[in-house]
Amino acid sequence: MKPAPHRYAGPLHAGLRVGLLGGSFNPAHAGHRHISLYALKALGLDQVWWLVSPQNPLKPVRGMAPLAERLEEARRTARHPAIRVTAIERELGTRYTADTLAKLKRRFPKTRFVWLMGADNLRQIPRWRQWTRIFRLVPVAVLARPTYSMGALGGMAAQRYARRRVSMHKAKGLAGSKTPAWIFLRNPLHPASATAIRRARASGS
Repeated sequence: MKPAPHRYAGPLHAGLRVGLLGGSFNPAHAGHRHISLYALKALGLDQVWWLVSPQNPLKPVRGMAPLAERLEEARRTARHPAIRVTAIERELGTRYTADTLAKLKRRFPKTRFVWLMGADNLRQIPRWRQWTRIFRLVPVAVLARPTYSMGALGGMAAQRYARRRVSMHKAKGLAGSKTPAWIFLRNPLHPASATAIRRARASGS
């Protein structure tokens, strides 16, 4: 009997448009779900994958919940058939986004990926390892976040790729765009914050 294909087998996702939302998810919250559902609709995506990082290189180990705990909470939070919660970076053996994207593209050569990130990350992405490679590998969708959006659009990354910004009326074609290509989505803002949730839990409130 032929074995069933692995759930991360490339052929299972051939032709799909998949948004990738990476992060610590420490913890996952309604804001993550909110922007995922918005991206699914605005960008015409088939799925959004939450890439729960074993350990974000830019965040301290102290205060980071165990990966299994973060995965379980993310699954409870996602609650949607088009949102898939994964720890695929552990399987790929990657820590940095550029390396993760390169390996995902090799594993899923017929899948059209879009990197999803908040406006706060657009502002700080020049601190990421090989950050310009990220823009070369996949199209990028930036989602509005409270207090960050205006500063992010004036930052180094936005200025560097200003001529490669895609207009909203072409949003559903972003996944098939020639890179570098990026879009700023003016999604309704959501107040949830992982930092605030951790503080509330620590104080017992």
